[in-house]
Amino acid sequence: MTKREIEIFPIAQDAGTFVQLIEGAEVHAGFPSPVQEAYQSQPIDLNKELVAHPATTYLVKVVGDSMINEGIDAGDMLVVDRSLFPTEKSIAVCIYEGEFALKRIVQRDGAVFLLSGNEAYPPILIGNPTDLQVWGVVVWVLKRK
Repeated sequence: MTKREIEIFPIAQDAGTFVQLIEGAEVHAGFPSPVQEAYQSQPIDLNKELVAHPATTYLVKVVGDSMINEGIDAGDMLVVDRSLFPTEKSIAVCIYEGEFALKRIVQRDGAVFLLSGNEAYPPILIGNPTDLQVWGVVVWVLKRK
């Protein structure tokens, strides 16, 4: 595993910044949809929409390409909740051998593995499960397009 740095950002509470929400409108990826019935509603607070547990949630900026097949790319921002327990369907921020890793945690035949979302990276066998720390579960992926 190569050494990677991640940037961790706390989530500001009561920042007073809101985003306009267009209610009644669905954005179709196929044919255009009529907009007559769509109307603008009150602004929404993205903290309230994205953060279920403010005291245990933080943002992480992704470095590297180990999760590209999971739809997570370098530069993406992740909303990570430390209060959630990871399952095999979860993507977790972990610390293993003193380094951060963004992986799936999988148990097979009594062994614990960290799995990447990129075939170029082999599974990592965790020799001693007490050496693995889970820093939270990814609940949102925020992308810049």
